[in-house]
Amino acid sequence: MKKPTLTEQLLFICVLIVFIVIISLGIVLPKTLLPIYEENLYNHLRQSLLLLENPTNVSNKISSEIAYIYVTEDNSSVILSDNISSIIDVKDINIILNNTTRSYGNFIHNKKIYYYALEETSSLKKIAITGNNYINRMKAEILKIILIVVGITFVIISLLILIWSNNLVNRIKKLKDKIDNINNDDYNHKNIYDYDDELYTLEVAIENMRVYLKEQEEYKNQMYQNISHDFKTPITVMKSYIEASEDGIETKDSALEICKEQLKKLEIKVHSLLYLNKLNYFQEKKDNLNEKCDVSKVVLSSIEKFNPSRPDVEFVLDIDKKNVMFRGSEEMWEAIIDNILGNFMRYAKTKVKITIKNNKIILYNDGPNVDENVLTNIFTPYEKGVKGVFGLGLSIVKKTLIFLNYDINIENEKKGVKFIIS
Repeated sequence: MKKPTLTEQLLFICVLIVFIVIISLGIVLPKTLLPIYEENLYNHLRQSLLLLENPTNVSNKISSEIAYIYVTEDNSSVILSDNISSIIDVKDINIILNNTTRSYGNFIHNKKIYYYALEETSSLKKIAITGNNYINRMKAEILKIILIVVGITFVIISLLILIWSNNLVNRIKKLKDKIDNINNDDYNHKNIYDYDDELYTLEVAIENMRVYLKEQEEYKNQMYQNISHDFKTPITVMKSYIEASEDGIETKDSALEICKEQLKKLEIKVHSLLYLNKLNYFQEKKDNLNEKCDVSKVVLSSIEKFNPSRPDVEFVLDIDKKNVMFRGSEEMWEAIIDNILGNFMRYAKTKVKITIKNNKIILYNDGPNVDENVLTNIFTPYEKGVKGVFGLGLSIVKKTLIFLNYDINIENEKKGVKFIIS
């Protein structure tokens, strides 16, 4: 079954609205206007009685749809207009007289409604009576006017909807075409229209998404190149030393020691990539947000690991024991602290200070300041940092803290650099 197009749907809705309007007005409006029709009819009946002052000209009918009755005071004489039988089918004139006791009104006879006007003097009673043909004609006229007005309105609205929907459909088609060519750099991605509406907002969102996807693609390509280079370097070094050992240029012990050192570096890089993948898995589960970790224990464990590599660096701790529990698992905080301290070991001169107070963790080293240009992208994976060093460490730190709903900022001190986790 073919599904209706957007234009067809809009036209169907328009027709349905018009149909509902016609039905509603055809039923509601006549009933609403009925008192007005009746009042006009009563006035018409009264005017006709004024034109017939005496019974002598009662046969000269003012209107073929109005019948007249003249009755003397003592009911001794009753004069009827010639058309009385065509207006109301009644054999006994007293039926009419008994139902026309007020100055005007209506009554039902043989399931038909009749309207009358009564004028009485001291010697004469005049009655004008008619059926509901006048009211029916008024209803028909009103309905005719409604149909004409609604019909014209429907045509105008339909044309406007067709023009608008055609423009809307064309814009949607162009947006679809733009999405289909989102990866096509040769396609003209300029904004189609400048209307400040929802479709324009969608178009801007599509363009922003296209730019973002392109940046992500370039970023991934660059990252893969950096990862390949980062992994290739230790492998090349190990291969070179193995060949040198085989050629007798290097001793086997020396080559083995170098290979172990390079393998350790390679292992660290592999673990970093695996952790990033694991972090994506954590983000889906969100279970680690319910865990609590004593960060002070993680800090002490990390210092024990890094202290032997830099015995010249003094570690200073300022820890509030009542303020050491933070969201996250021990594994996550180990990755955070290890990567920051690993960074510190490359740049610290003589001192590293770690403060845990007031729901904050502050890590300071007295190394060189970070260049302002580097600060902008320092948490981007494989973005070159101080002295051209690049890697995944600080990116892991940032992503893990974001997952745990913490923030990290880097501030340059007069002497040194401070990392603030809050």
